[in-house]
Amino acid sequence: MLKTNYRIILINGPSSSGKSSLACSLKTLLEQKHLNYPVVSIDDFMKLRTDEKIYEDDVFEISSDMCDKTIEYLNNNDGVIIDHVITSERIYKQLLDRTSSYQMLKVHVTCPLEELLKRESGRGNRCIGSAEASYQYLYPKNGYDLEVDTFKHSTEECAVIIFSKIK
Repeated sequence: MLKTNYRIILINGPSSSGKSSLACSLKTLLEQKHLNYPVVSIDDFMKLRTDEKIYEDDVFEISSDMCDKTIEYLNNNDGVIIDHVITSERIYKQLLDRTSSYQMLKVHVTCPLEELLKRESGRGNRCIGSAEASYQYLYPKNGYDLEVDTFKHSTEECAVIIFSKIK
């Protein structure tokens, strides 16, 4: 069985960058090595509507619940994958403070803005403009352990890149 020091894998990137698909692919890779890393996604906590913008205050309001679920999963599994769109220092700091006793691999998911806009319009389940706003305000801009580009690489390739960093 594979053993990793990273109990938390943070996948942070703008809306429509492919984080959720990437988290699922990574989860599957980990399961193949008999590691259970459930996914905690911001989408599970937000009430997403196509006619309503999401603001930083909305995300901060639910971020404590997201942290609670992360800790719950950490208490009962090998680790956890966090699928997030962090757009401010206070959201990021809250996550780091609440999970400070666990080692975290911080992954920045990138994709050109033009592609994000194309993906967003094709999804039909997001307020148009969310991708551009989260692209502009994503936090932090730097300081990640790893960066993957979902435009240059497939979801599966990005998952393998992350997986190779943790094994």
